[in-house]
Amino acid sequence: MHKYQILIEYVGTNYRGWQIQKKGQTIQGVLQDKLSKLLKEKIIIIGSGRTDAGVHAIAQSAHFESKNIIEDKDKFLKSINHFLKNKMIAILNIRKRNQNFHARYSAKLRVYEYVIYNRVAPSVINQDRGWHIMKKLDLKEMKRGAKKLIGTKDFSTFRASSCNAKSPIRTIKSVKIKNQNNKITIEFKSQSFLQQQVRSMVGCLKYLGEKKWDIKKFEKIIKLKKRENCAPPAPANGLFLSRVFY
Repeated sequence: MHKYQILIEYVGTNYRGWQIQKKGQTIQGVLQDKLSKLLKEKIIIIGSGRTDAGVHAIAQSAHFESKNIIEDKDKFLKSINHFLKNKMIAILNIRKRNQNFHARYSAKLRVYEYVIYNRVAPSVINQDRGWHIMKKLDLKEMKRGAKKLIGTKDFSTFRASSCNAKSPIRTIKSVKIKNQNNKITIEFKSQSFLQQQVRSMVGCLKYLGEKKWDIKKFEKIIKLKKRENCAPPAPANGLFLSRVFY
């Protein structure tokens, strides 16, 4: 068997997330179906992470094993992307990997970006690609809050009730907030995240930016480690899995 890593770009708007489910269309399901038809064998894909319904990816990483040797990379990419046409999914690259490689467990760092359009008018061009917030956000307060999220902590406050991770302890390497022409991008780096962690953290940073909370309240919410104290999570349509490092 030959192992291959693929990089995938997708718009998650019309999908029920990455992972195959009993009902509804998923990214993993579509990819497995199209790859199986192209390679004429049953293909199982393992992704670096299970993005939720409505979440997008700039460069999701995944791997699969095949009996076939894929020698012509360009021909493969042209063929599979033809099969994926109109699915809002594209495979950007493919590379051969050794048997020790695992898209999920070999990952050393994952990067997520959350996009907010902070202006009166919604973004028509980027509809379903960001959170539209009309009220002017205080970026200085949001950046102060972002610093409080960095480090190794118990992130139970930001953990979905359905999260099945064994531990709520995670290490956030960095949180960067940038604003360009009223487009706010919040970048999070960590080896791994809890279910809905990023969206929950963004929801709490928004409360800071709106002055609903001050920095003391924000710190207290983290220390309480109780989900019920969390602000409403940010909507899925503003979240992008942007890169996975190995």
